[in-house]
Amino acid sequence: MKVFYARVSTKEQNEARQIEAAKEQGCEKVFLDKASGKNTERKELKAMLSFVRQGDVLYVSEIARLARNTKDLLEIVEELNEKGVEFVSLKEAIDTRTPQGKFMLTIFAAIAELDREHIRQRQAEGIQEAKKIPGKYQGRKPTDIDKKKFTEMCERWRAGEITAVSIQKRFEISAPTFYKRVKDWGL
Repeated sequence: MKVFYARVSTKEQNEARQIEAAKEQGCEKVFLDKASGKNTERKELKAMLSFVRQGDVLYVSEIARLARNTKDLLEIVEELNEKGVEFVSLKEAIDTRTPQGKFMLTIFAAIAELDREHIRQRQAEGIQEAKKIPGKYQGRKPTDIDKKKFTEMCERWRAGEITAVSIQKRFEISAPTFYKRVKDWGL
C-alpha cells in the first residue's frame, strides 16, 4: 500500500500542496499532522507508524515534513526498515527501494554520527575549561526526589509488591539514578 505522511506546523498553514503530491503518487492513505516537527511526539506520525506494514511504501513531500533533525529521521526510517516498509522523499529524490536511495540514507547516518561526536567533543572541552575556573562548573543538578515517598516505595519494592521500573516511572528517573539513590540512602 502507498501511504503518505503530511505535516504543517500550524493550523493556519495550508497542506494542499502535500495532499496533491499524495494524489499524484497514487497514495491510498494519508496521515496529516498540524504540529511542529521539533520532535516525534505527533499523533498522526505515531498512527502512521502503527499502521504501515511490510510491503508498504511511505511517501513524504520532503524530509522536513517527517523529521526536522537527522537523528529523528534516521530513527523513523530504522523503524520503517524493521517493519519492511520502504521510504520515498519526493523533493530530495530519496527512495530506499533503490541502491542510490539506501546510499543517501547511509550518508545521512554518517553525517549524523559525525555531528553527534563533534557535539560530545565540544561539550567535554567546554567542561574541561569550565572546571579550571573555581565555582564555574557545577555539574548536573541532582534530581529532586521526595525521600520519604521514595523510601516508602522502595520498601514496597523490596517486599515484591511493585517493580523498580514502576518507581523509576513514578519519579521520572533513570535506572542508574534509582539504584544510586537506593545505595546512597541505604534502602
